[in-house]
Amino acid sequence: MGKKHPSGLGATPAQYQKLGLKKGTIEQWEDGARTDGGPGSYEWWYFDGHFEDGTSLVLVYYTKRMMTPDKPLAPYATIDLDTPDGQHFEERLEVAGIPFSASKEGCEVHIGPCYIKGNLDEYEIYFKNDIAEAKVHLKSNVPPWRPETGHIFFGEEDERYFAWLPSVPEGSVEAEITVHGKTSTHTGTGYHDHNWGNVNMMQLMNHWYWGRARVGDYRVITSYIYGEKKYGYAEYPIFLIAKEGEHLAQGGEHLTFTPSEVFRNPETGKPVHGKLVYDYNDGERHFRVTYARKSSIINFKMIDQLKGLTRLGAKLIGFDGAYHRFAGDVTLERLEGDSVVEKLSAPALWELMYFGHEPKEG
Repeated sequence: MGKKHPSGLGATPAQYQKLGLKKGTIEQWEDGARTDGGPGSYEWWYFDGHFEDGTSLVLVYYTKRMMTPDKPLAPYATIDLDTPDGQHFEERLEVAGIPFSASKEGCEVHIGPCYIKGNLDEYEIYFKNDIAEAKVHLKSNVPPWRPETGHIFFGEEDERYFAWLPSVPEGSVEAEITVHGKTSTHTGTGYHDHNWGNVNMMQLMNHWYWGRARVGDYRVITSYIYGEKKYGYAEYPIFLIAKEGEHLAQGGEHLTFTPSEVFRNPETGKPVHGKLVYDYNDGERHFRVTYARKSSIINFKMIDQLKGLTRLGAKLIGFDGAYHRFAGDVTLERLEGDSVVEKLSAPALWELMYFGHEPKEG
């Protein structure tokens, strides 16, 4: 058995100091560009909205493809739209040499005509190509948050990292969406986060589950990340529950994660869990959040997103990463002792990102 390399969520005073961060305080520059586009680096700004009529919208603004971070900057923007009648629509704006800029002072990213810009409180988000256009206004209802420094470090000297900032854990959304000349307007709940790193994620992480939801007056963010084999498949739990602008429960120290109802996805071959339970109990507050899958709305092998020599190289090394997005219900329970004193449910979307080979038992 090979040596297990160290990894973990950055939370020490020295790590905060090195990153220029303040514990418990998020500053506007943190949502600005955090990488320089050099070899190994990648970055993206993400938004999703869940609307009152059951429509969902995802917009993402990338500096380069996640699976090829050693290549030069190649910015692109994507849109995913799911309708209540089960239709899925996706498009992207990806053109060689497209104008690109990203401020280091705060979130202001432009990719051709597309942009995302905001100040941790309000955001304007726009996508346009020949087929689709989306105009979004997002107003935060929950203060920005990150799990400690927001960086998971890998290696003896913290030389590798993956970083994540939920800039808007939940907010109110107004959107106007046009597809093939047909325009619709929507209101609902939304979310924005920002991710970046300095080495290909498939070298660091094996897979993760991630979800967020609004359940009654509660806002929920959940994630459970597994490191790659060389890091001992280490587990990095992430959890937040907020209500009325207050962070009620956060962190992974008091969290138990129980996935169940496993089956193998026929399109990707990956094991998928139909039920996920996040149980948080710090002795004072006890919450249980359960995701119950009803359908899989996106399933694809990541290699199918690659082209040319990059795709050939991925095949030669046996890369079999996959992405899944699920629709279903999330249930939040608040407990006192062994008794459930509050129980609420709502529709939700969540994802399973698989970078590596399926971990083997033992």
